[in-house]
Amino acid sequence: MASFERVPLADAELDFPGSPYSVSVLKVGYYRPQPDGGGAFRADGTVTLVAGAGNNILVDTGGPWGRDSLLESLRRRGLEPGDVHVVVGTHGHSDHVGNLNLFPSAVIIVGHDVSRSDVYLPNRLGRGEAYVVDEHVRVVPTPGHSGQDLSVQVTGTSAGTILVAGDLFDSLDDDEAWRASSLQPALQEIHRRKALETADVIVPGHGPPFRVLCRVGPELGGSGKDVKAAVRPCQDPVSPKMS
Repeated sequence: MASFERVPLADAELDFPGSPYSVSVLKVGYYRPQPDGGGAFRADGTVTLVAGAGNNILVDTGGPWGRDSLLESLRRRGLEPGDVHVVVGTHGHSDHVGNLNLFPSAVIIVGHDVSRSDVYLPNRLGRGEAYVVDEHVRVVPTPGHSGQDLSVQVTGTSAGTILVAGDLFDSLDDDEAWRASSLQPALQEIHRRKALETADVIVPGHGPPFRVLCRVGPELGGSGKDVKAAVRPCQDPVSPKMS
């Protein structure tokens, strides 16, 4: 049975070209406990742009304190808020959906709601089924951190299948720390495992992207002794989809 190894990418590796979609991390989120020991912390969510096939899809918007930075990041890519077609909030915390009001003309997907302006559209997210943008982009329910978490799965990039995961993963090395902020740790653990099984790269909610490798083994060598487990990309050329 394979286990999984999470591997950091180069610090500058935030853009993943692809066909038809490219994925760009506009802002790397963070989480920083404050030194007073009183439980306060500073945090902001990762912001990611999925662009291609006539669609500009923004995954999370960060907190309202980062409004100007978000607008500048979009403008550096030649985009204004009106050029964003879909905004996905991975969950309803203020550091992830604090700038939704900048995108009144976009389709907004948060929790189990899909809306355009004040019109709410039918979907099956609440039944655990993906909202399919097209054959390359799916909005997938991944609850656990909160009651109605979402991730965005993008196929066909230079890095393979990318999962923009919100707080399903806090960061590369969140280990067991994620449990402290999880409403349903057992459910979140199931979706974390599915994510590791189906993604080549994961974009977490509060840190830079990381690659997922499979550690297979240990296997028996010719002498009958265990040999070092093999580490390789987990995915076949055609990656499985999260349900």
